[in-house]
Amino acid sequence: MQSKSFIKKLATLASFLSILSNIFIFTYPSLHPKQCSWHCYDKKPTEDPQVLSSWERMVFYARRYFDDVREHTFTRPDQTVATGDQPRDIHLMAFGDPQIKGVWEKTPYITRLDIFGNDYYLGHIASMMRKRLHPSHVVVMGDLFSSQWIGDSEFYNRTARYSSRIFGRDTAWMKDIEEESHNHEGYKVNWKKWADEFNAIRSTDKPWNFGFHHSDLYSWDPENEDSLFINITGNHDIGYAGDITYQHMARFHELFGKVNYWIEYDTDTDHPWRIVVLNSLALEGPALQPEFIEATWEFLYQLFERRFQGSTVLLTHVPFYKEEGLCSDGPEFHYYPEHFEREPYKAGLLRSQNHLSEDVTNRVLNLIFDNDKPGIILTGHDHVGCETMYNKNSKEGTWTASTKKESKDLVVQEITVKSMMGEFDGNTGLVTGHFNKRSGKWEWSFTLCPFAVQHIWWFAKVSALVTGFLWSLYILI
Repeated sequence: MQSKSFIKKLATLASFLSILSNIFIFTYPSLHPKQCSWHCYDKKPTEDPQVLSSWERMVFYARRYFDDVREHTFTRPDQTVATGDQPRDIHLMAFGDPQIKGVWEKTPYITRLDIFGNDYYLGHIASMMRKRLHPSHVVVMGDLFSSQWIGDSEFYNRTARYSSRIFGRDTAWMKDIEEESHNHEGYKVNWKKWADEFNAIRSTDKPWNFGFHHSDLYSWDPENEDSLFINITGNHDIGYAGDITYQHMARFHELFGKVNYWIEYDTDTDHPWRIVVLNSLALEGPALQPEFIEATWEFLYQLFERRFQGSTVLLTHVPFYKEEGLCSDGPEFHYYPEHFEREPYKAGLLRSQNHLSEDVTNRVLNLIFDNDKPGIILTGHDHVGCETMYNKNSKEGTWTASTKKESKDLVVQEITVKSMMGEFDGNTGLVTGHFNKRSGKWEWSFTLCPFAVQHIWWFAKVSALVTGFLWSLYILI
């Protein structure tokens, strides 16, 4: 009898902790409603809690939390609909560097469980934020996987996990690819065929037709998805320039799509804008396959020749050049040694980089932001995150990174999106584009919505299981 009473107390405590932790993980954006919402230009400033007493401040935050929970539980505010002659706002959701790991034959079971849980931890973040905010665009800023040094079959397996577990996307089409391209080990990309097709295009006169251009595209799969899903190439997906092979590029292209392209929107209106997806891993070398760098620069030249007159959202992985001290990472380049016995064909090639070089930064920004219209840059790579202003000097054709606006010519903000990995608090980046009718220009805002370290998510799930077990035990005794 005494043991039953003790179990009841334990079950009651476990129930309380389970309810509290699960309420938190399913309502965490409401704790930071301003950070975890699109930038709304039509809302008046709220009361400043800092001028309130401690009790009034507690009441203020509690009321704000419950109001936000009610709003996003029982209503679906549609903030993307145009009103009158005002274009609809652009709502872009960005996730930084998930870097999901793989499971091997000798992987310990505790590690397998951790990897399994990490998939669903990341999936919880993606699901919560997409249900809450209904973005028009979803972008993952590269480093989808933890390593580029994996075989095709493992690359396929991680793609399936990444797509289904984390982002809840339809993967039925992948089965057809696996059946068409496989060997006894599973999926095997036909990189030789892809290389022949790539080089056949390169053998023609320029401009090469790599299909860079898209218009007014809001979903790759309109029947199943109401937002456009964009995957950026990261160094852990295809490698740095000194590592990138035809195999790396072929399988990324087959399972995730093109590595360079642009999408132009509303070009027949007074508010055109575009998305530019840039493979920054193939911009400078020395490279293992220099033809990839040549193709990337061809992409930029074709983009420049468009003479586009709207605003630009640039999406790429490696941040642009900035001096030491502005972000957690300073400029750093490593090259394979001249005598590299393990892989002698890589001797002297680019092994890694934290930023693009200063020269490449100036060239790329001048080609993309040549029309002096405002825009925004999203990058990944630096897991800690950073916000920087790039100030243009039109006379010299140079761009200088700073923490503030300094140029009278043009200033473009670069956001290095903080990682969504658990050790970095599971972040979601939110970009809002609003067209200002008075100035005739797009205005861009960014905010970062944090979740919590992965241990909080694990606690919520485990505590629910423990609660169920304890109450079952109590009933049986």
